[in-house]
Amino acid sequence: MAKAPVLTPQADDFPRWYQDLISKAELADNGPVRGTMVIRPYGYGLWERMQREVDARIKEAGAQNAYFPLLIPQSYLTREAEHVEGFAPELAVVTHGGGKELEEPAVVRPTSETIVNEYFSKWVQSYRDLPLLINQWANVVRWEMRPRVFLRTTEFLWQEGHTAHATCEEARDYAARIHRDVYADFMVNVLAVDVVAGRKTPAERFAGAINTLTLEAMMGDGKALQMATSHELGQNFARAFHTQYLSKEGTQELVWQTSWGSTTRMIGALVMSHGDDHGLRVPPRLAAVQAVVLAVKGDDAVRAEVRRIGDTLRAAGVRVQVDDRTDIPFGRRAVDWELKGVPIRVEVGPRDLENGTAVLVRRIPGGKEPVRLDALASLLPAFLEEDQTLLLRQSRERRQSRTTDVTTVEEAVEAAASGGWARIPWAALGPEGEARLAERATTVRCLVAEDGSVPDADDAPGTIAVVARAY
Repeated sequence: MAKAPVLTPQADDFPRWYQDLISKAELADNGPVRGTMVIRPYGYGLWERMQREVDARIKEAGAQNAYFPLLIPQSYLTREAEHVEGFAPELAVVTHGGGKELEEPAVVRPTSETIVNEYFSKWVQSYRDLPLLINQWANVVRWEMRPRVFLRTTEFLWQEGHTAHATCEEARDYAARIHRDVYADFMVNVLAVDVVAGRKTPAERFAGAINTLTLEAMMGDGKALQMATSHELGQNFARAFHTQYLSKEGTQELVWQTSWGSTTRMIGALVMSHGDDHGLRVPPRLAAVQAVVLAVKGDDAVRAEVRRIGDTLRAAGVRVQVDDRTDIPFGRRAVDWELKGVPIRVEVGPRDLENGTAVLVRRIPGGKEPVRLDALASLLPAFLEEDQTLLLRQSRERRQSRTTDVTTVEEAVEAAASGGWARIPWAALGPEGEARLAERATTVRCLVAEDGSVPDADDAPGTIAVVARAY
C-alpha cells in the first residue's frame, strides 16, 4: 500500500495544503477565540527576521519607533467620516471595564491614524517640527468574518508608520519612498517574492486616504495577495484633528500626512509563494536557520563532528542549528526539517565520518550529494545565494506565465477563474467595469503604467488595471 503523503498535495486542494503546512511545520495554531491565532516559536522566528529586515529599512528612511495605546476612545474614530465608515464593520468595542460600564466606549485598535493625530496635533507646532516620522510595531484587531491563519485573522501583528509633512509633495514622495525602498526592496531582495507595484483604484483605497500604493504578489494557486500598502492621507486627518503648524511665513497651515503598514500576512505569503508538496522553502536571506547539521546515528564521534561543523559554518557567517537528537529517528527529523523549509541540511553518519564527507541536501532546488567536510564552509554561502536567486526567479516566472492581456470584463473574469491574472486597459474597464468584476469575485488589484511603473494618477494615459481573484 502506498504511503500517505505528509501534506495534502497542492493540486488536490490548495487551501487544505496550506492549513496542513501551517500545522505540520509548527508555524501556528488557531486561537481560542474565532479568528485569532497562536504563533509558534518557528513561525515567530520568521516574523522576527521579517521585523528585523523591515525595521532596518524603516529607520534608514528616517522614521523612529514609538508606541500608542491599544484602546482608542470611540469618539476619535468618528472625527473622520470616511475612516469610521470604512472600519465600522470590523470594530471591536469595549463597553465595560473594572466591573462597570465605561463613560465612553473604547475601540480596540484597528489602525492608529486617529490616536496618532491626537498626539501629532500636540507635538507639531512649527515648521521646525516637520517632518515628523513615526513607526510602531503592535497588534491590531479587525473582526474577521472569514478567518484564515496569517492571511485574515481577527488579531494580527504589524508595523504601522505615520508621518506629517509641510507640503503635499513631501508627503507624496515619502509614501512612494516607503513603498519602494522599504516594502518592495524587502519583498524582492529578502522574501524573494516577485511583486507588482501600483496604485489602488478609488474603490480599493484605504478609508480616508487620497491615494494608496500597493504591492501585489501571485501565490502558488494564481490568486493575488496584497503584501503591503503605503497611503497618502492628504489633509483629511489633519483637518479633523487640527494638526497644523506655523509656517516660515507666519501662517497656520494643516500638515500633509502618510500612513503605511505590513503585517504577519507576509508569513502566509512566504508559505503560498514558495511552499511545495514537501513543505516550506524559506529564502536563505530570511531564514533564521539557513543550515541544519544532523547526526544520523547516536555515535559520540558523530555528535562531536556535527557540533564542530556547526561552529565552522557559524564562523563562515551561516546561521546554523545542530540537531544531534539521536534518540529521535533520523527519518522523522529529516522530514521535520524539510517541512520547515530550512535551505540546507548537512547529514553526517558514521560511514560519512570515515570517508571525511557529509551528505548535503538542498531544499530549494532539490537533490543531495556527498561533499567533503573541509569544503562545507566555502560551498554553503554560494549555494545559499544561488537558492535565493532561484526562488525569486520562480516567483517571477509564475506571475509572467500566468498573466494574460485582455480587452473585456468577461475575458478578465475567465483569466482570474482559471488561476491567473489579467491586464486590461483602465480606460476600457473604469469604475463600472470594476463593479461588474466584483460581482464575479474578482478585483482590480492595482493600476500600473504601460512600462510597469506606478502611474501618477488614476486616469493617467495608458494606465493598465491588474485584475485577479485575491485572498
